[in-house]
Amino acid sequence: MFRKSTGVTILGGGDAERETIAIAQRAAPFLVCADGGANLALRLGLEPDLIIGDLDSISPDAVQHFGQERLVEIDEQETTDFDKCVRSLAAPFFVAVGVTAPRIDHAMASLNVLIRHGDRKVMVLTDADVCFPAPPRLSLSLPVGSRLSLFPLSETTGVSRGLKWPIDGLNLSPTGLIATSNETDDSHVLLEFAAPGMVIIMPVRFLSAALHAFLQAPVWKEQPDES
Repeated sequence: MFRKSTGVTILGGGDAERETIAIAQRAAPFLVCADGGANLALRLGLEPDLIIGDLDSISPDAVQHFGQERLVEIDEQETTDFDKCVRSLAAPFFVAVGVTAPRIDHAMASLNVLIRHGDRKVMVLTDADVCFPAPPRLSLSLPVGSRLSLFPLSETTGVSRGLKWPIDGLNLSPTGLIATSNETDDSHVLLEFAAPGMVIIMPVRFLSAALHAFLQAPVWKEQPDES
């Protein structure tokens, strides 16, 4: 396992604007490409520190340019390259870019990584949003009127303070009631959840606020089964 004292940006091979990648790298300067993310890095003139994955998507040009010494091959097809990156590195936090669009299956698989690795602080950044797994308790400072969506990937309940539409007393489930397109009605938001599995989504401009709150938050004592 590679150990880093700084945050890690994970670059996938999906759609990502240069400015979104720059936002991620300002927060997490160590750059890791998830397999085909190296092709995107090459096109944009970025220099990854490592390239991790099963290496079935990286182009010969990228291999030649970046060199064999940066490649870390994990030869299995049971997990995504994003997953391989997260479990191969020990770091304070991860910000993943280019792991969602344009394919819905890639986006869903990326949400699986967020919940599956509940012992890691992992966030996904898109050109519009930042999303991350809800800890047991989260205290956020956001401008009043900010969009804040909650999407449950497993059944849970919770309480909220500072949301226009509180979640207190609601049973939230991916097959039932969800809580997307909520918004803040106070500059201080407090969220508490009874079980893991909730994903929090907010505009990308609030990455710093989200990251600060996420890193200060506790982790779940019992993690979801990774088998």
